[in-house]
Amino acid sequence: MRRVEHVMGFPVSVRIDDEDFPGAPVDALFAWLREVDARFSPFRPDSEVSRLDRGEVREPSPGLREVLDLCEEYRIATGGAFDARLPGRGLDPCAVVKGWSVQKGAELLRAAGARRFCLNAGGDVIASGGPWRVGVRHPERADRLCAVLDLTDRAVATSARYERGDHIFDGRTGRPATGLLGVTVVAPTLTEADTVATAAFALGVEGVAWAAAREHCEVFAVDAGRRVLRSAGFPVAEGQPPGRASRKPAGGMKNKLPVTARE
Repeated sequence: MRRVEHVMGFPVSVRIDDEDFPGAPVDALFAWLREVDARFSPFRPDSEVSRLDRGEVREPSPGLREVLDLCEEYRIATGGAFDARLPGRGLDPCAVVKGWSVQKGAELLRAAGARRFCLNAGGDVIASGGPWRVGVRHPERADRLCAVLDLTDRAVATSARYERGDHIFDGRTGRPATGLLGVTVVAPTLTEADTVATAAFALGVEGVAWAAAREHCEVFAVDAGRRVLRSAGFPVAEGQPPGRASRKPAGGMKNKLPVTARE
C-alpha cells in the first residue's frame, strides 16, 4: 500500500509492504495528523496553541502538555538555545510537534499490525522493519546526496536551511542559527530524531557533539565552513566512502569519532 497527502504544510507519504494491509489504519493516520495540525499549529488563530498563548486556555490538553514538557526538557538541555517561546514571538512548539505526531502515527500503524513500512514526513523518515535505504540531501545541491543510510526500526530527521532559509533561531541570542548548513540525526524514534536535530542546529557547531553524546543518537553534520562531521555509529550504507579523520574533531563525542568526508 502506498499513499501521499499534504498535511501540516508538507507531503506525508506512507508505504506499507505487509500483504493485504487494510486501508482503515492509514485513514486513521492521516486523520490524526490533520487533527494535530488543527489543534497545535501556531499559524491557526483558533488552535489550542494559539488560544493558550493568548491566555484563553487555562490548562493544556494532555497531548499539548506532553509537547510542552518536551519543549522545556530540550530548552534546559541546550541551555536555552532550543526555545519554543522566543522573545517577541508567540508560542511555537512546531519543532517538537512534527516528530512527535508522526511517531504517534507510526504507532497507530504498528498497533494495527503493520510491520514493514516507511513513513516519510517532509523528508523525516520512520523506517519500520527493513533494512530501508534513506538518502541525506546535500545542504547546498538539491540534486546530490551527502550519504545513503541503511535503517532498520530507526528514525532519521534533518534540520537545514535549504528549504525554509534561516527559520531556526538560537534562543540564547534571538538570532538565526547559522553555524551549520545541515544536521541529520538517527534515533530510535522520530520524536527524538527531529527534536535533537533542531536543537543541535540551534546550538550551532557545538550542537554536533551535543547530539552525538546523547544516548542512542547518531549524527551527521555539515558546518558553515563545509566541513563534514559524523559520529562513528552513523549507519552509512555499505560501500559509502568512509572519509578522512578530521583535524578539528568536535569535542565531547564519547568514542564517536567525527570524520571529514570528501564532497
